[in-house]
Amino acid sequence: MSKIIFEKIIKSNRKKVFELTTNYENFQKILPHYYPSVRLISVRGNVSIVEEHLKIGGRELVMLVKHVIDEPILHEIFIIGGDAKGTHITKRYEQIPNGTKLILEVDWKLKGMMKLSEFFSKNTIPGEYSKIIDEFIVIAEC
Repeated sequence: MSKIIFEKIIKSNRKKVFELTTNYENFQKILPHYYPSVRLISVRGNVSIVEEHLKIGGRELVMLVKHVIDEPILHEIFIIGGDAKGTHITKRYEQIPNGTKLILEVDWKLKGMMKLSEFFSKNTIPGEYSKIIDEFIVIAEC
């Protein structure tokens, strides 16, 4: 799958948006229909290793994820194990006059049935990931 880039404008300050979208320990509470399970494995400085279950594309991905945080500017996500191993997601947070511009670069690497599923239904994963981000935006704008 190729790299996709999309931007979201959020009517909330950068600090609030950043804290919400990088609070992966609480994703299970914030969006349980997408994140049925999240387990923190290790934290060292600004790097965390997390086991995440993500429901997307009609399937549940089980992943070992490395989060690298550069507050409040950058959140990099490296999927280092599991169903989407090799995926890299970069979230950049820019302060704008009326809120925050969130720029996402996503390079999905899918395996097995997920790859086959994506082949037959183009843009399922990117579209659904965009919906997840949209739900975070609704919460941030409250």
